[in-house]
Amino acid sequence: MGDVLQSELLIIGGGPGGYAAAFRAADLGLDVTLVEDHDHLGGVCLHRGCIPSKALLHLARLLFEAREAEEFGVTFGAPNIDLAKVRRWKSDSIQRIAAGLAELARLRKVRRITGRAVFRDSQHAIVDGADVSEITFKQAIVATGSRPVNLPGLDPGDPWVMDSTEALKLEDLPERLLVVGGGYIGFELGTVYAALGSKVTVVEATDTLLPGGDRDLVRPVEGRAKRLFENAFVSTKVVSAEMHGGEVRVTLAGDLEKPVQCFDRILVAVGRRPNTDFLGLETTKVELDSKGFIRVNERRQSSDSSIYAVGDVAGQPMLAHKASREGKVAVEVIAGLPAAFDNRTIPAVIFTDPEIAWCGLTETEAAAQGREVKVVRFPWSASGRAVAQGASEGLTKFLLDPKDERILGMGIVGVGAGELIDGGVLAMEMGAVAEDVAATIHPHPTFSETIMETAEVALDSSTHRYQPRKPPAEN
Repeated sequence: MGDVLQSELLIIGGGPGGYAAAFRAADLGLDVTLVEDHDHLGGVCLHRGCIPSKALLHLARLLFEAREAEEFGVTFGAPNIDLAKVRRWKSDSIQRIAAGLAELARLRKVRRITGRAVFRDSQHAIVDGADVSEITFKQAIVATGSRPVNLPGLDPGDPWVMDSTEALKLEDLPERLLVVGGGYIGFELGTVYAALGSKVTVVEATDTLLPGGDRDLVRPVEGRAKRLFENAFVSTKVVSAEMHGGEVRVTLAGDLEKPVQCFDRILVAVGRRPNTDFLGLETTKVELDSKGFIRVNERRQSSDSSIYAVGDVAGQPMLAHKASREGKVAVEVIAGLPAAFDNRTIPAVIFTDPEIAWCGLTETEAAAQGREVKVVRFPWSASGRAVAQGASEGLTKFLLDPKDERILGMGIVGVGAGELIDGGVLAMEMGAVAEDVAATIHPHPTFSETIMETAEVALDSSTHRYQPRKPPAEN
């Protein structure tokens, strides 16, 4: 029997939501205990998701740029890829970040326990695998994240089936890879393997790749995918898969010439589910919705007044930056500060080639809601920086309220879209209108200029896009 610990605040989970909450709590002077079932902070995002995937996508981008340089008159030799060295570089990057988080926790005197916490009731948690066997707390924050969804008949335990976690280990490079799921996870990982030399086929059950994204933003990525991937099939499902003669024979259902195809490995990337089971939540007053998410209010408080939830377990979107913000909000509420998760928008980025980013309302959502919006676009073919860099397929767009031209949403497809979208996020949080952005001087020549010029399009004053003058309104 281990020790019994008393703590003002218990945080279960050490990912972006959990450690952001712990650090903020310590800064506010709260006695905080963080329980994480892995030795290192960072969660899935750092160790098995965001960071390793972006490290590998950076490598893919380097390979793409080397090939694209031929169009500019510079030719490199064929790349020599050392997978072992790539894995070490990826792992070293993760370890450096993890070490930094550990040091920040030490400096803040956050009490860390490695083990698995399970609620016994609304004020007590049992900890497995640690010297501390039980924790008594006043408030708790659940930040246990999510895990990949499995498909029947495609067991991750089979050596020829991978989920996103296994795929990021990059243990080998299959000659033929089937990616099941044409969403952002499948697209990003498919891009990595294709860049490294695998022949990648993507199948998506819905009628479009990257479902949910605005079509004009997805279109350049689809065009690049046709050149990058061996095949990309929509409205297609996996019926069965079996090992036969040293290869995986897959039967597909869809409008295909060859319904049976062979591959060396299968990557399943069809979504994620919240880690709310096996937490003992049934011993508390916490309520779950039909998909397993914890129901929370704007303060991130559950139906049990002692327990809060942040990150993937608290609902869509499952994004690390949303989790971090929620973690800080929950702690500030617990500390008695006036706080609420009332942000106007949560930016989203798909790290494809080129990148896609958006914030606020999308055209797809506006159409589904029957909402009238004014859409203005600035093609990167009119951007000096984009043309000079061979990135003219990009696009920046605004969705505006037709009454007062307040910015309701922004979308970008192009190089560095994820770095540019913050301009739209800030504009929305400040309640800006198109004129505010158009009157803000942006440096030239940059991709960020396209944000200003998109706003100018709304005002019929774009410098680099000709717009015929509208006839004067009749009296």
